[in-house]
Amino acid sequence: MRLHLRAVISILVCEALILSSVGCGHRTVAPQTPLSAAVFNPLQEYLQKSYLELFQLAPTLEFSQSQIDEMRKYLNESKDYCVGQFKGHSDQYDKQLEQAQADLKQQTPKLSDSQRKEKHCQIQNLRALKGQAEILADQAIPVAYENKLAKLELIEKWPDQFKAIKAEIADGSYKKRRWSDVEDVGFRQLFPGQQDDIKDGQEAIQQMKQAGLLPPEIEDKEVVEYVNTLGNRIAKLSDLRVPLKVTLLNSKEINAFALPGGFLFVQRGLIEAAEDESQLAGVLAHEIAHAAARHGHRLMTKATITSVIYQAAQVAAVLLTGGIAGIGTYYALQYGFYGLGLLLSLNLLGVSREFELEADQLGIQYAWNSDYDPNGFIRFFDKMATREGYVNGVSWFRTHPPFYQRMVDAQREILFLREKSEYIVQSTEFQEMKKKLAKVSKKTDKEEKNRPSLKAPEQDCPPPDKIEYEPGQPIEKLCKLPTRIKLGQ
Repeated sequence: MRLHLRAVISILVCEALILSSVGCGHRTVAPQTPLSAAVFNPLQEYLQKSYLELFQLAPTLEFSQSQIDEMRKYLNESKDYCVGQFKGHSDQYDKQLEQAQADLKQQTPKLSDSQRKEKHCQIQNLRALKGQAEILADQAIPVAYENKLAKLELIEKWPDQFKAIKAEIADGSYKKRRWSDVEDVGFRQLFPGQQDDIKDGQEAIQQMKQAGLLPPEIEDKEVVEYVNTLGNRIAKLSDLRVPLKVTLLNSKEINAFALPGGFLFVQRGLIEAAEDESQLAGVLAHEIAHAAARHGHRLMTKATITSVIYQAAQVAAVLLTGGIAGIGTYYALQYGFYGLGLLLSLNLLGVSREFELEADQLGIQYAWNSDYDPNGFIRFFDKMATREGYVNGVSWFRTHPPFYQRMVDAQREILFLREKSEYIVQSTEFQEMKKKLAKVSKKTDKEEKNRPSLKAPEQDCPPPDKIEYEPGQPIEKLCKLPTRIKLGQ
């Protein structure tokens, strides 16, 4: 009874606040930073830099603790304001949808075929816009601001942490960390029983296929052979003791996931997003680490798999194409639906935040052991979190550890590794593969444009006059925050 009363009181309090247009708990007024332009502007510029640049720069920067605290407050308030804006947009589309559907019902006997199609297109576009606003508010905007806050924390804390890391290296205590025996990768045993995971992985894949949850596979032999060769090169020099089975999914979403038993699924969007071979190697090494450390087995039960598949199938029936569960059709992708990867997130598949950090550490070791630049993983992460990734790759971040912890732990592990005279960053094979992949993408986009979709049942509709998000749009333009800065010093 007490809980029920609390719920009622919360609702009444929320309704009493004049926040109905943006949702309870979100700012309706854009924040104003108390920092002077002389501090705010350069700090903003530093937050746009990459993690690797900030690791180098942070020890030389001289922002005070109060300035850092004020900037953190400003970023949190900005995130709230930005999320609130798009929750408000979603509510507005809801109202417009209700009105459009009411008009359709009322006018049905009088409508001509062309008028009916126009109404259908209006409703279809409103649904797409509402879905995009929800993804931005619930996933993409929080990811973008989490990235900014992590970089601010790096400016604040990295100098002291770097000193501590150098001290660990000097006194040898870094060798006492878990999985410090990097020179024995491939000969050490993380957790016995990898062979026992194969059956679980096979069953999960069968269920996913039966539920129509896997996008079609990429058929270009050269692209498939390249990624398989790269994956198996890393697997051979990792702690994985079962055969690696790589499947390339023809989907625009930036994501990859590993199932127990060495089954690795890589989506086309992730390969497209990688700028060089070391970035792709870093991500593949991370996923191989999940299988090598038996993360799926250690947390995932068959009941979990079944419930995930069942829930995902229900959503896929609504969101995805009829009979072909691509991450979205041309129509859905055009307006920003990147949904299935959210369902196949590592958290739902039984991987905890602790295991994510473990996979980061082991993956960096595997990339290093394969002679790839271990910084490739950090550079890929940074690319995903900074621009296009915070929308296209939201599922890649959804259940992962705090960005700051992840980046600092990764950099710490890299500093602990023996430095090699040369690392592989790029290769002609990678560049040739990307050219082949571009042709695959162009062909797929053309096919999906004309494919019937449950999300877009009315074909040949004109696009909305205004969409919520343009690919690659930075968060500053997306949210249109006023630049109100305190004058003077």
